[in-house]
Amino acid sequence: MARQGVAAADVLGRVTLVTGKEEFLGERMVAEVRRAVTGFDPESELGETQAADLTLATLGELSAPSLFSSIRCVIVRGLENLPDESVAGLLDYAAAPSEEVALVLVHSGGARGSGVLAKLRKLRAVTEHKCAEPKSSEFPKFVAAEVRSFGGRIEDGAIEFLLQAVGQDLRALSAAAHQLVDDFPGETLTEDRVKQYFGGRAEVKNYVIADAILAGQRVKALEELRWSMDRGTSPVYILSAVAGQLRSVANHAAGNRDGNLPPWRRDSLGRLARGWSTSGLGLAIRAVAAADADLKGGASDPAYTMERMVLTVTALREHAR
Repeated sequence: MARQGVAAADVLGRVTLVTGKEEFLGERMVAEVRRAVTGFDPESELGETQAADLTLATLGELSAPSLFSSIRCVIVRGLENLPDESVAGLLDYAAAPSEEVALVLVHSGGARGSGVLAKLRKLRAVTEHKCAEPKSSEFPKFVAAEVRSFGGRIEDGAIEFLLQAVGQDLRALSAAAHQLVDDFPGETLTEDRVKQYFGGRAEVKNYVIADAILAGQRVKALEELRWSMDRGTSPVYILSAVAGQLRSVANHAAGNRDGNLPPWRRDSLGRLARGWSTSGLGLAIRAVAAADADLKGGASDPAYTMERMVLTVTALREHAR
């Protein structure tokens, strides 16, 4: 998922096939091709169309030289929607593309149009860039690569916190990395630096609460819970984070471990799982489920429901140790 440097020689006279469901990576690849073409010829022509509207005539119009430049970049989106009658014409062109044209074909993933993809992949002039949805274990590497691409450095703890704060949205992670490097030029991004920007996010606070509860830290959990609810965070969202983290800890303790998790995540779950017994985890799951039922049933005092859940689960952790 690292940035890919693209030169004009890599795309002119060739077909760039962009496939996969991860839209952000796909758009980045398209932008790289455009940048390479315009860098080679600032007056180059840019054209774009949907595959559903593509005919041999429209492809010819898009790739034809203009009065101002013979260099063109043509983007065809939604390749999975290419009409059957246009398949042969596109394949003929892709077998012998114009040396002055960079043709980009974008397929959004899925089985539709797989026959066309299979035929395109066999052509020497076609280069495929796969943009699959990343695995959980790949996100830390993505963040580190983004920070490096903007000229910065980042510590592992800062990456972990940033992922908790922003989530697994590549576009948001890239924007966050860019902002942090811009605001702290020449500095190594530490966890404290990242917290300056993202420490107040409700999503992070929810997981701080969940971790404190599962670690048996009653006082901290209650303080964080009251702070968060006083600032308007829905108790349903907080409880959802607790339930999700509890399921992850229970699965880890039972040996049902996701091999795709990054090392920091496995270590975190391991620390939380230590000290829990199987029966204790079962009772904790029941306590969280009871609180969920109370909240969704319109509990008269949500704060009491949440605090009772915190006291129950932290007591179970203490009893199990």
